[in-house]
Amino acid sequence: MWIVGKLAGNRRVCAAVLGACLALGLAGCGGGSSAPADGGSPTVPPILPERSGRLESARLLGAIPASEIAAALAAKESLAQDVVPRYGVTSYRLEYLTADADGREVRASGLVSVPVKAAGAKSPVLSYQHGTLFKDAEAPGNNAVASEVAVVLASLGYIVLAPDYVGFGASKGTPHPYLLAGPSAAATVDFLTAARTWRNQAGVADNGQLFLTGYSEGGYVTMAAHRALQASGSPHLQQLRMVVPGAGPYNVQATMDGLVDLVRQEQPVIGALINPGFLRYLGGSVQREVRRLLLRALIPGDADVAYDTRFIDRFLADDVRALEEISNVYDWKPQLPVRLYHGRDDRTVPYASSAATVRAMQDRGAGDLVSLTDCRAQPAGHLPCVPPFITFMLGQLAPVAQDL
Repeated sequence: MWIVGKLAGNRRVCAAVLGACLALGLAGCGGGSSAPADGGSPTVPPILPERSGRLESARLLGAIPASEIAAALAAKESLAQDVVPRYGVTSYRLEYLTADADGREVRASGLVSVPVKAAGAKSPVLSYQHGTLFKDAEAPGNNAVASEVAVVLASLGYIVLAPDYVGFGASKGTPHPYLLAGPSAAATVDFLTAARTWRNQAGVADNGQLFLTGYSEGGYVTMAAHRALQASGSPHLQQLRMVVPGAGPYNVQATMDGLVDLVRQEQPVIGALINPGFLRYLGGSVQREVRRLLLRALIPGDADVAYDTRFIDRFLADDVRALEEISNVYDWKPQLPVRLYHGRDDRTVPYASSAATVRAMQDRGAGDLVSLTDCRAQPAGHLPCVPPFITFMLGQLAPVAQDL
């Protein structure tokens, strides 16, 4: 299945994602929220660099005909029903300025894939946030091939933006801020800005519509970016029409609650030691061993990108408040439609994360703007629900998106 490797990876990657979610969840970051008590626009830590979003360079990667994209899809397990390429796609790698986890300026990259249409034809913009990756070569800006998610979605008529995230592509070597809301949002929002600059310069016409989507970590980044756009009153909000996130760990505490028993079975040493509020009383040598095991669970041995693991140290120090402020993205009131999707049998990112998100948003008055659709795959696990999610996402966008 062509998208599985991009969004969730094989079982080894899923185990690593599970370990990552566990490590962050057990740090106690689920109980609080940065949203105000009155349910208004959430507060988000400011991004410090004044030049964030500035386009630094653009490079043509090549063009792929629709027939080649169709052949790539036919050669692999089906992505989703009725995914039939309509256009050839031309792809570009953009480099731009954003911020790392410390608010320092960093040069990042991403992929822009454009459907080849008649001269003057317009297209809606779809910002696609990829799932957890451990290989830099798999980042969208390094992988503009016929089976790449962004390329396939562009062949349906969207201008697709796919940020690589900090830590990948042009910013490889900078630690990837996994499940850190501020820099995750910044990489996406700043790429929206840089891509708009590029479209104006290159004469690539959009129709004034913007959509956000992603699955797994991509769902989390999508939610973080949406919250940041709303909190800042970004001009991109004028174009944003709908957000469709799938199976993301928006509520890290809910994610931890569902994962802890599973991980205790798979990692008995960690399971015996990890109890919130207890680690700070352990001796230094035991803490170091727990940290080593958590890192091993988070990052596979053959990963070639660096991951920001400071949350593990905050977890070991029981710094609950800091982790609440930097990670959760579920408890706020969106002002635009948010269509969540999740499988009840998901053991990588528990269904409870999405359920808690819908409850929190509706409790703040979001009403029908927010909904949660259950994956009907059998079993409705993390990987089996990827193809149905793509079908769902495209189905949600279809009545709204114009000029496809």
